[in-house]
Amino acid sequence: MFEISARDARRISLQAQGFTDSTPKGPVGPRDFKKAMTKMNIIQLDSVQAVCRSHYLSMYSRLGIYEQADLDRWLWHSGKTFETWSHEASVVQVELEPSLRWMKRQARKGATWAGLHEMAKQNSGYVAGVLAEVQQNGPINASSLRDPRPRKGQWWDGRSDGTRALDWLFRTGEVGIRRTSNFNRMYEPFSNVIPEKIRHEVTPVDNTAHRNLLEIAARSHGIGTAADLADYFRMKLSDVRPRLAELVEDKKLFLAQVQGWEEPAYLHPRFKNASPVKVRTLLSPFDPVVWCRPRVERIFDFSYRLEIYVPAKKREFGYYVLPFLLGDQLVGRVDLKADRSSSKLFVQGSYVEKKVNSDRVAQQLSIELNRLKKFLGLDEVVVRRRGNLSTKLIEVRRDS
Repeated sequence: MFEISARDARRISLQAQGFTDSTPKGPVGPRDFKKAMTKMNIIQLDSVQAVCRSHYLSMYSRLGIYEQADLDRWLWHSGKTFETWSHEASVVQVELEPSLRWMKRQARKGATWAGLHEMAKQNSGYVAGVLAEVQQNGPINASSLRDPRPRKGQWWDGRSDGTRALDWLFRTGEVGIRRTSNFNRMYEPFSNVIPEKIRHEVTPVDNTAHRNLLEIAARSHGIGTAADLADYFRMKLSDVRPRLAELVEDKKLFLAQVQGWEEPAYLHPRFKNASPVKVRTLLSPFDPVVWCRPRVERIFDFSYRLEIYVPAKKREFGYYVLPFLLGDQLVGRVDLKADRSSSKLFVQGSYVEKKVNSDRVAQQLSIELNRLKKFLGLDEVVVRRRGNLSTKLIEVRRDS
């Protein structure tokens, strides 16, 4: 069994995610997107754009400044990736499609939102008609259906039957999705988004698919507990543990004991040696480094939760809070809002962690905010006086 220090566990987790790779010196293009994707293997999608959509931030954190339209073209039109339901709504490489088919089988049996499964059972004829319409007329959205069947209600309850039918067909693998420039879904035949060669690959049995995905999760995390690796593709721990034992027996993974961790860890063979991490970047709340909250607290001693759905008066840090990664530590966080009408990036709150050098964090964060401002195409950074780092951050920016 390997013995890993807490520092090396941090470094391995960041190395696996591509944070020890140098950022491109020239314009960022498809080759760079591909390289970053092979490290993450999943880009989680989210519709909130208080700063910008999450998938843009995940690539920005690893590659630096690039044209968002270039990423859109690569994600939705290169044939290298496709949108699927894996770690929530996500984009993955097309080569993973056979190993994700088990999720679609489970969805057909009801392992998805109960309302979708019930609607599909009760309206099977309508759903079949929607599928036929996509196959005949796609790309198409819900409002373009011949009979979208609008409903009254709030949020998910107010979604039309057409929207829910399309969502069901997407989750069960009957239709594919491409996003428009404003992030709207367009549905088309699944055969349009997955290359023929991959579609014709033999479907692995569930145990084999789970092994494949666990090995990929371990490669993307570098090191992690059984729960960490299961979470990457949203697998059940009861399904995962036997497969992990097989991977250890086959020397695809190594057992490890990490300083301070209560549970045993699994180490991918690529990461027997940890590399120093020299990085300065803000992370999306949906970045693979931080999306598993127990993991990020265990590895980085960083307590983090998403407060988007917390009432404003009860939020501790803010609405859309981005962790600040400096070297191999999460040293602070900022609540950000991009106001495109005024071309300003508002720092609604800025916070530094305990036991770190707040002067250094303020200086480095100021540099990073300038870089993010440029990436977003904004003209000015405005720091509000909220948070235990705000005074120093204001002073640094005033003196620079």
